[in-house]
Amino acid sequence: MVPISVLDLSPITQGGTAAQSLRNTLDLARHAERWGYRRYWLAEHHNIPAVASAATSIVIAHVAGGTSTIRVGAGGIMLPNHSPLVIAEQFGTLESLFPGRVDLGIGRAPGSDQITANALRRNTSADTFPQDVVELLAYFREPVPGQKVKAVPGAGLNVPVWILGSSLFGAQLAAELGLPYAFASHFAPAQMMPAIRVYRSMFQPSEYLDRSCLMLGLAVVAADSDKEAQRLFTSHQQMVLRLRRGEPGPLPPPVDPNHFRAGLTPVERAELQHTLSTAVVGPAETVRAGIADFIRRTSPDELIVTGQIFDHSARVYSYEILKEVTARLPGAAQSEIQPVSEF
Repeated sequence: MVPISVLDLSPITQGGTAAQSLRNTLDLARHAERWGYRRYWLAEHHNIPAVASAATSIVIAHVAGGTSTIRVGAGGIMLPNHSPLVIAEQFGTLESLFPGRVDLGIGRAPGSDQITANALRRNTSADTFPQDVVELLAYFREPVPGQKVKAVPGAGLNVPVWILGSSLFGAQLAAELGLPYAFASHFAPAQMMPAIRVYRSMFQPSEYLDRSCLMLGLAVVAADSDKEAQRLFTSHQQMVLRLRRGEPGPLPPPVDPNHFRAGLTPVERAELQHTLSTAVVGPAETVRAGIADFIRRTSPDELIVTGQIFDHSARVYSYEILKEVTARLPGAAQSEIQPVSEF
């Protein structure tokens, strides 16, 4: 069985609040723990009205404190926004509070626009990302004699570090450093297969891993019927479209799919089809077939699933369906993937 994990952006819905979103996040994490999901990751984004997990380390503590066994972590921390020492201290603190349960996924994107990145007041750029990763890793090692700066807490703690990416850059860096790699195929499918090939072919065994470890992101919306799943999926589609237009806002409620598609320009239709081409949307059997085909084509070591669904109860139910069908996944190994929708 391929382990399944959860990627949560703590969605702030239209008419909702960040406080409610964070309560929903903990509720979903508790369900995910009970159903046997492996990890529950939160993502760092800034100045995006639909995302409540900007202070990612704090939200991770909120989730870890309200659960007991599921691994919790960042998917991810955008390292150019922070000094490596601060992140080592934050995640050293989390590991000290919740030993054996904390993951640290790091990426080189700012998780925001350039104006917001400037407001974060880091006098650095993504160009220093490889050096920053190496520095961060060093803070988690046992201090050496004469070392002037130490992460306290952090030094000597086992905090697994993952490289996140949506291009070949992260795949190459993770391979060179011998680190686990998580690819954002849920929104960057064009580079997925090349990134997989680069990571696996270039991987160098290290003190962290003796073989490559690949996690792939996947958007999944499951419901009792195809009609309902396609309707729920329009919230995700609208959010992507608004970000492309430079008009971010809270996660919108679902709309009639036919009405939504009718309002798209040909360019927008093509962009959505491209960006969300790996998404799996539908009832249980469609989801089972879609995930089975995705695993057959990519052979990941783990999947991490996101679902931007407006209604919290529908989002919880989607993950419940997903866990039920993945328990029966071997029987669907030769199934053909079902199309998400036609735009």
